[in-house]
This record gives sequence, C-alpha cells and structure tokens, in this order.
Amino acid sequence: MTEIQYRTLVWLAYRLAATFAFGLPLVLLIWSSIKKEQAISRLLSIYWKVSSLIFISILLLTSNQPIGYIASFFSLILSIVSIWFWVDLNEEIGEMPLWKPLPLATKVWRWGLSFLGILYVALNSLSLKCFQVIDQSFCNAWIIGPQSLHETNKIILRFLFGGSWSQSLAGVIGYLALIIYIIGLIQWLLIRLPKHGRIAGEF
Repeated sequence: MTEIQYRTLVWLAYRLAATFAFGLPLVLLIWSSIKKEQAISRLLSIYWKVSSLIFISILLLTSNQPIGYIASFFSLILSIVSIWFWVDLNEEIGEMPLWKPLPLATKVWRWGLSFLGILYVALNSLSLKCFQVIDQSFCNAWIIGPQSLHETNKIILRFLFGGSWSQSLAGVIGYLALIIYIIGLIQWLLIRLPKHGRIAGEF
C-alpha cells in the first residue's frame, strides 16, 4: 500500500467515524428524547459517556502525543462494546417493532457502527507502532485530521470568546480528561460491574 493510499484510507476512516460515531448518535439522542423512548435514550447516554474517549484521543493527537494513538485504538472498541453490553436495553430495543422509524434507525446504526468500527480498529492497529517509534510519513496520516479540526476550533473559539486555543493546551486538557476517564472506568469495573452486572440502570 502506498503512502497516498494509506492517507486516503485514514481520511475515509475519519469521515465515517464522524458520521457513525458522532453525527448519527447525536440525531438519535435528540430524536429519542423527543419521542420519550427511554431505552434508546439510555443506550445513547451511555454511549456518549464511553465514546468520549474518541474526543480525548483527538485532543491528544492534536498535540502529537504518542498516547493518543493508543486512546484512538481503544476508543472504538469500547464504544462498540457499550452499545451491545446491556442485557436489559438489548431486550427492550429488540422487542420494539421494526416498522417504527426510531427503533429501526437505532438498530441500523448499531450494526453500522459495529461493522465500520471493526474496520477502523483494524486500520488503526497499524498506527500503534507510533507510540514508540515515530515514523513521520506514516504517523502524520493520523494527526492531520485532528490538527485540521483544531484549526477550525481555534477560529470558532476566537470568534465566540476571543480566547486562545493552542495545540499544547489541547494536549494538557486531553491528558487530564484521559486520567479522569481511566479513573471512572476502573471504578466501574471494580465496583459497579461486580455489584450490578450487565444492567444499564446502574452505569
């Protein structure tokens, strides 16, 4: 695979991730809130908590922090697990009639995110070597997207608040957010999961 082909695949992966990991679940969350579908709303609220690792990895990659590659790799894995893990929510969503648009859209999104997420993880696994050995031409493919998003955010924040948003600041915030995320995940694994099991109500 040539460098250009690899960069093209990475950009495609980022675009698909933006659609299935951000755009569609945001629409579904608003839609389910309006329709008062508690099971779907609960599933999506859990998804957003878990998938926050995606945004943390973007902050870390923005400042070219090596740990960002690892965070990016695990972010989609945890996101996929979060939408299938819960026994009670799976049963409630599974019993919803397919002829209703919202349940159908939710099921299509879950399968679409799972399939594309697996492909993304397979592609992203190639970037794990960047954690130790920085191959500039190879690793740049993964940081161009986050840094482009950073430039857009910098313009927006400067326009709205007159503030300064730098790559180093993004890295600091990314590290702090990652620490909080890991502490929360460990607490859930050691305390809540043994106590409540695969019941979403106590997530």
